Amino acid sequence: MTTALITGSTAGIGAAFARRLASDGHDLVLVARDTKRLREQATELHDRHGIEAEVLTADLAEDTGIEAVAARLGDRRNPVDLLINNAGFGNKGRYLDVSMADELKMLKVHCEAVLRLTSAATEAMRERGRGGVVNVASVAAFVPRGTYGASKAWVVQFTQGAARDLAGSGVRLMALCPGFVRTEFHERAGMGTDNIPRWMWLDADKLVAAALGDLARGKSLSIPDPRYKALMGAAKLVPRGMLGGISSRTGRKYGPQ
Repeated sequence: MTTALITGSTAGIGAAFARRLASDGHDLVLVARDTKRLREQATELHDRHGIEAEVLTADLAEDTGIEAVAARLGDRRNPVDLLINNAGFGNKGRYLDVSMADELKMLKVHCEAVLRLTSAATEAMRERGRGGVVNVASVAAFVPRGTYGASKAWVVQFTQGAARDLAGSGVRLMALCPGFVRTEFHERAGMGTDNIPRWMWLDADKLVAAALGDLARGKSLSIPDPRYKALMGAAKLVPRGMLGGISSRTGRKYGPQ
């Protein structure tokens, strides 16, 4: 039986990964900031699927939180076979409206934590000759739109580069780029969602199923929905300057800054 570690496991995409992997028989290491919610989630998944679910409380905006998770990923006696770097958040407000402290916190979680946790996991996986990492990014990575999109663009570039460097090692890395998914993401950022068209919303469980399928096929980039694949394909045809204007207007209307 293999073990998967999921950051940001108690809600949204992270919770969907936990449900799916538990139903497939994987033991889990559940990582989030809220110990009570983690314990409730662990109990539910254990009772429903008969798997072992370990709880690790950690704030990935803090060095101590990153170090704790990295240490668990590096434990050779209790190896982690699959890492899902899912933790993340958005800030409400345009550039310079958001405090520098909040901007740096986002980069800590989206970039530094992803780098350090991926490195801890893949070092141990390469020794065993097997393993996988899914770094959750966003379709916002492909359009010029503020700190959030920039941080997710870093995740995509880093993941695909690392995947090439580790080719042939038995370790697979993939950047997952979803669009709008009904989670707590927008609520936590204080963003309304009533103005987002219904067709743009994705189901978290279907998203996870498609992502795991792409990982099994050896893809280093997953945009797990035909609608968003079409949108990203169209975006490549739009001049960069025009795309920046469009993404700025739609970002203020729909997404994080």
